[in-house]
Amino acid sequence: MKERLNRTVSYLEEKGFSNPEIGIILGTGLGKLIDKIDIEKEISYNHIPHFPTATVEFHQGKFIFGNLAGKKVVVMQGRFHFYEGYSLQDITYPVRIMKELGIKKLLVSNAAGAINKGYKKGELMLIDDHINLQGGSPLAFKGVSQFGERFVDMLAPYDKEMNAKFKDIARENDITLHEGVYASVVGPQLETRAEYRYLKIIGADAVGMSTIPEIIVANHLKLPVAAISVLTDECDPDNLQPVNIEEIIAVANEAEPKLVKLFSSLIETL
Repeated sequence: MKERLNRTVSYLEEKGFSNPEIGIILGTGLGKLIDKIDIEKEISYNHIPHFPTATVEFHQGKFIFGNLAGKKVVVMQGRFHFYEGYSLQDITYPVRIMKELGIKKLLVSNAAGAINKGYKKGELMLIDDHINLQGGSPLAFKGVSQFGERFVDMLAPYDKEMNAKFKDIARENDITLHEGVYASVVGPQLETRAEYRYLKIIGADAVGMSTIPEIIVANHLKLPVAAISVLTDECDPDNLQPVNIEEIIAVANEAEPKLVKLFSSLIETL
């Protein structure tokens, strides 16, 4: 992996991806943050050596470098998922790349379903803790100790300082920001009624199909990370409706200005 990392980093540095301070991973329907960035460079994933290629039609698949709120940022517009057939090491490869490029903080967003009945679609949830139901770990490979401690402590995987700032910004801007536990499943199928009941029983407030692998690797690299879910549907097993992916993306798009405000305001303070 070291040789692949070096080649990828060298390519990006040659293309002008120079000393970014903050990395950002944008999830489903959450691409409008790009409009706030003074873009200096952008490269499609399929042009980057050893980079996975996004396969989901509503993921853009671009690596973007520029200025946001006075900081140099590198942004993944479109992420990779286990359900697309990638390994967990592939999914988290970009996190390792961003760290090698020089980022000091990582921000992550995703679209998720609300398990907690007190949460409504269109609202946001700050992730305080998580439950990994993807059946594996991005650290489960030979030679992982070359990159950091194999047995990574996950007592507090989400940075307390950034989370506190997010909550302050939300209060100042009258944005509803719940704080809860995110569960990540494999997908791509949505959950059954029984599975939603199970997720509630084990303590999940929201469920999605991403994010946790990237969080694990960020902790492996000792990279402070924070993550916010846009709640795109309400997963009440007693009143469950057929899934409508177009509606989920539409809700994410409507909620996105709030996420953009939180991210851009936080970055100003970092």
